[in-house]
Amino acid sequence: MKEQNYKMVATTMSGLEEILAEELNTLGAQNIHILNRAVEFVGDLGFMYKANLNLRTAIRILKPIFEFKARNEQELYRKIYDYNWEQYFGVDETFAIQSSGVSDVFSHSKYTALKTKDAIADKFRDNCGKRPNVDVAAPNVQINVHVRGNSFVISLDSSGYSLHKRGYKVASVDAPINEVLAAGLILLSDWNQISNFHDPMCGSGTILVEASMIANNIPANIFRKRFGFEGWKNFDNELWEKIRDISLEKEKEYYGVVSGADNFQKSLRACRSNINNALMRDDIKIKMEDFFESTAEQGSHVVFNPPYGERLRIGINEFYQKIGDTLKHNYKGCTVWLISSDIENLKMIGLKPSRKIKIFNGKLECRFVRFDIYEGSKKASKQI
Repeated sequence: MKEQNYKMVATTMSGLEEILAEELNTLGAQNIHILNRAVEFVGDLGFMYKANLNLRTAIRILKPIFEFKARNEQELYRKIYDYNWEQYFGVDETFAIQSSGVSDVFSHSKYTALKTKDAIADKFRDNCGKRPNVDVAAPNVQINVHVRGNSFVISLDSSGYSLHKRGYKVASVDAPINEVLAAGLILLSDWNQISNFHDPMCGSGTILVEASMIANNIPANIFRKRFGFEGWKNFDNELWEKIRDISLEKEKEYYGVVSGADNFQKSLRACRSNINNALMRDDIKIKMEDFFESTAEQGSHVVFNPPYGERLRIGINEFYQKIGDTLKHNYKGCTVWLISSDIENLKMIGLKPSRKIKIFNGKLECRFVRFDIYEGSKKASKQI
C-alpha cells in the first residue's frame, strides 16, 4: 500500500526561505509554499526521512497534526487534553514540548509549553493511571506548539534536536557560525561547485566542511546520531535504511580544492578536529596564515565570516579598510563573499559590491555581500 502524503513544514533562518524551497523542490517535494522563516510542502513518510537527512538549510521538519483556537489558558488546556495522544505514544514512553510564537494572552512560550505538557500528562493519568515521563534530551515524541494570536498549530517534530547540529562538530571557537547559516551562505553565493573554494578566516571550519559536503553531494545530516522520528510508533527502520543508502549513492566527485586559513592556532586545532570527524582530512586543506598577508588562486570562490569585537586587535574602521586593500591586491580574479553584522563599516572596504543580501544571524541583522575582484590594478581601482 502506498504511503499517504501529508503536509509538513520545514523551519529555517530569516533570509534562507527561498534557498530552502529550492532544496525541497530538488528533493521532490510537492505543493511548496514559502512562509516566514519556514517553507510548507507535501510528501510521504519516506520523503520526511529524506528531508531530515538531506536538507542543508532546514532547522526542523514539523508534521502538523491539529489546529485550534483558544482565547485563554483554560481553553488551551481543554483542547490539548481532549486530543487522542495515545495514537502517537504510550504512557511508558517519553515526550517533550517545544513552544514558539507569542500573543497578547500567551505571551510566554515556556508557559504555553508547560500548560500543554500538563494537559497531555493529565490525560494519560486519567486514562492509564499514571503520567508519561518528560525527556527533553531524547524523547520518543517531541511536540511543537506554535501560537499566533489565538490560533494554535500542534505538530510532531520529526527532527528532534535542531538540524543545525550535524554531528561532525567536536570543537568550537568563540561565536561560531551556525551550520545551517554556513550552508545557506554557500548556496546563496551561487558557487558552481567546480572552482576552488576558500575561506581565509575559517575559524572552526564550519564553512569549509559545509562546502565540501555540498561539492561532494554528501547528505547534510549523515553524521547525526538520532532523529526525532526514530522514536515514533510508525518508525520504519527498513525504509529509513533504504533512504540513507540511496542518498549516499548520490555522492559525486569534486575535482577542485576546498581550503581554509586562520591566524589563530586555537581555531586551526578546532578546525582540524572537525574536519577529521567529518572524514574530510584528505578533502580540505588548511594552514595558519594572516589574512592581510594572504593570497588566493585566481578564479577561486571565496566565502568568509570576518571576526569582530574582542578578537580584533585593530580599530573596526581600519579592519574593514584593510580587508578591502587585501582583496584588491591579493585576490584578483576571485569572486568574494563575506557576511557582517557591521553594516555601516562594510562601506570602509572601499569596493563596490555587485550583490547585497539581507540575512539574519540569530537576531543580528547582517549583509552578505559579493565583490568581483577584477584582474589588473586599473580594473580593480574602478570598483572603489
